[in-house]
Amino acid sequence: MSVTETNTVDMAELLTNAYELGDMINQSAAVSDYLYWKRRVEEDADIQVLVKKLAAKKELFDETQRFGHFHPNYHEAKDKVTEVEVELEQFEAVRRFKAAEKELDDILHQMSETIALAVSESIKVPSNDPNPKGGGCGSGGSCGCG
Repeated sequence: MSVTETNTVDMAELLTNAYELGDMINQSAAVSDYLYWKRRVEEDADIQVLVKKLAAKKELFDETQRFGHFHPNYHEAKDKVTEVEVELEQFEAVRRFKAAEKELDDILHQMSETIALAVSESIKVPSNDPNPKGGGCGSGGSCGCG
């Protein structure tokens, strides 16, 4: 058996294991909880009205963001987005959905990090922070890519 054939067999086994891991994740309590609350949010007419309202407000805010703080309606558009987000947070289903989504995201990030570090200590794993603080390529940080 050649080296290429060995690698092909190993890759096929690796992919099979990855699919099995995916199935295990899909059968987990975290995914079940996430899907339950997602469905509750999608089926609630009052929430959906606010979701559409939020999308419209975000679209207006995105238009002002091209000019940033210099746009005359920037702060007003930003405040309107925040208002609708606060309205949405009043619904238990929305709060529970967001919590379930964060838990699942954290689990998946932790698994990605575990897999990457099992391959090599020097493999970079992107941060799971939705609001990164900077650093890395293109931001003036010290990523070591240069």
